[in-house]
Amino acid sequence: MKTAIVIGATGMVGSALVQLLLEHRDYAHVKTFVRHSSNVKHPKLQERVVDFNQVAGWQHFLQGDVLFSCLGTTLKQAGSKDAQYQVDYTYQLEVALAAAANKVPVYVLVSASGASINAAHFYLRMKGALETAILALPFLHTHILRPGVLEGARKQKRMGELTFLKAMRFFNGIGMFKKFRPVHVRKLARVMIGIAGNSAAKVKVYEAANL
Repeated sequence: MKTAIVIGATGMVGSALVQLLLEHRDYAHVKTFVRHSSNVKHPKLQERVVDFNQVAGWQHFLQGDVLFSCLGTTLKQAGSKDAQYQVDYTYQLEVALAAAANKVPVYVLVSASGASINAAHFYLRMKGALETAILALPFLHTHILRPGVLEGARKQKRMGELTFLKAMRFFNGIGMFKKFRPVHVRKLARVMIGIAGNSAAKVKVYEAANL
């Protein structure tokens, strides 16, 4: 029986992932590290409210078989590029460093389609920088997912994203913009759990068209 570690557990992807992990017969324990309680109760769930600015203070709890990293925020929510960078890059990297030091063998990262350190867009450049840093860590298996548009129930409706989602469905229907193909968060979560058990690949990147 396995122990999963999840950061970003209260977000749209993370909450779907945690739900599936709690239902999964191969996972006996699901450890989540959150800034605010999810208020989810389950015999398998071990939730810790932590300060991501002080990872060293709770590093010893980052023990398990796989770390699922789906922490993230938007520029609007963060308030500035520096604040977004702290959540999407610094927090995730520091947790990954701690887990690697604890010899957690498997790491699964939710990145973004088009992520590259050479991207013109700040968000994609930030995601590319995180990928590069993660790939330098000594995990036995590293899996990076680059989904396009995410579908699912959001806490806050974003009209711009809904419009973009409709547009992508149309263009995908005529064979265009496949790298931005929408994927439902529950499907993405199932893929994450599935690939966490893939011991054949040391490093693998999953593009949106293949999710």
